[in-house]
Formats: sequence, C-alpha cells, structure tokens
Amino acid sequence: MIQNLLRVEKFVDSPTEKMKVKRETQDKADGDLILKAHKPHISVRNLNVYLTKNHILKNVNLDIPDKAITCIIGPSGCGKTTLLKTFNRLLQNSLDVRIEGDVLVDGENIHGKGVEVENIRKKMGLLSQRPCPLPMSIFDNIAYGPRIHGIRRKKTLNIMVEKYLKEAGLWDEVKDRLKSPATSLSIGQQQRLCMARGLAVKPEIILGDEATSALDPISSKKIEELFVKLKDQYSIVLVTHTLRQARRIADYVIFMYLGEVIEAGPAAEFFSNPKEKLTKEYLDGYFS
Repeated sequence: MIQNLLRVEKFVDSPTEKMKVKRETQDKADGDLILKAHKPHISVRNLNVYLTKNHILKNVNLDIPDKAITCIIGPSGCGKTTLLKTFNRLLQNSLDVRIEGDVLVDGENIHGKGVEVENIRKKMGLLSQRPCPLPMSIFDNIAYGPRIHGIRRKKTLNIMVEKYLKEAGLWDEVKDRLKSPATSLSIGQQQRLCMARGLAVKPEIILGDEATSALDPISSKKIEELFVKLKDQYSIVLVTHTLRQARRIADYVIFMYLGEVIEAGPAAEFFSNPKEKLTKEYLDGYFS
C-alpha cells in the first residue's frame, strides 16, 4: 500500500504531470473567467423540439454568454441548425413543429404568449450558409432595414450605410459603386454585405449558420476576423462543421449529438480537457 502511494506521488511530481496539471488548472481558471465576465445572453431551459413524430432536440439546457463567440459543433443531423432557429423563432410557421420549454433572451421567454416576433428578430441578425443579397443596389441593401424601421432622411441613411459597410470591412471595396447591383459583388463580398445589412438594424445577437462554408479560404478568413472584431459589441452564435474554425475563434463551445447537448464550456477547457468520452472521440476524429 505504501509503495503504491509512493508510486502515485512520484508520478504526480514528474515534470510531464506537473505541466499537465498546471495546464488543466489554467484552462479551468480561463473558463471561470469567461463565465464570470460574460453573463448569459441566451438561456435555454428544458427545450424539446418535435417535427411530426420525430424528437429533434431533447431536453436542451444551456447558457450562452454575452459579448463572446459561441460555436455549436457536432456531426450532420445532430440538431445544430434547429437549435439556432429556435433563437429567432424561424420554426414557428411550420404546422408540423412542436416546441416545449423556454428560450430566454435577456430574461424574456421568446416563445411565450404575446411576444412580438418582429422585436425578437430585430435583436438577432442571421447570416445564412449562402449569401442572400436583396435584388437591389449595394446602398439599398444596407438602407433596407433602417427604412422599414422609419428612417427616411437621406443624410442619415448615408451615414448608416457607410458605418455598417465599414464595420463589415467592405466600405473601401465598394464606396465608389454603391449604386451597383449587390449581385455584382463576389460571393465573399456578398456575405459581408449581408452582415452589414444585418448590423444596420442594430441587433444584439449575430447568428451564423455555416456562414463561411460556401466561401473561399481568403473570404472565410475575412469573415472570421470580422466575427472576432465584432464580439466586443455583440453576442455571436455560430453553427460550424469545421473544428479548426471553432478552435481559432470560439470563446465558448457547445457539442451536440443526436439532438442532445453532450458537453458545453469555455473553448480552452473544452478542447484541451473534454469531460465526456463522446466529445473526446469527436475531437479525435472517430466520427464526423
């Protein structure tokens, strides 16, 4: 017995094990700091989503931090996009969908009775897998949302268009052709235009559903850099199939499998010290 204790003590005192313990302690400290610094912006409680007889999301409970990048990862068909759609009520118009549980944004249950759907969607800018510019000029794409919300003065619209194109990193590329069709832009530019259009309605949350999957590597990098730049102003929630992307930009990670949340936590701790066997197998590439 004494020999076994000595053996364990010697192992823990080895340089390799000391480094491992130190790294895990630091990861936990970093994770605790993230959770303390970023209060939950979206809270999910006992969420279940059914499509006809299929149970798509199963008893999901989550807190998504404010002013941080949260990446939702997992294999195809695990419920990532369905979860994202519950955040801005995109599932509500389908007769085949039944939703149970609560999705709280700033403490308000967005699936509660009497909630104004338009107010909820105004809080959230959605960036889809493929860019969807409106069939109008670059200028009018950005001005479209503000006009809907009652802004008509040309001077104000000019200021807003410039502001949000700059935030999306697109101003210098398009400032001399604002009257050109939005469809004349490259795919990567169109995606940044859609980002600027979403920002122009002053959301609190940016949702991205595979927002870089249709882009070339250079355009993808620009969008990633844009997310990192904007996270000080917005809560950003991204669905991604790309583990490398989540490792690069995530502050917080949610891993889903077959409609369930298997594990969630601060990115540093999640990637370096996954708690669940299924998470480790996914990160190690045993399935995708």
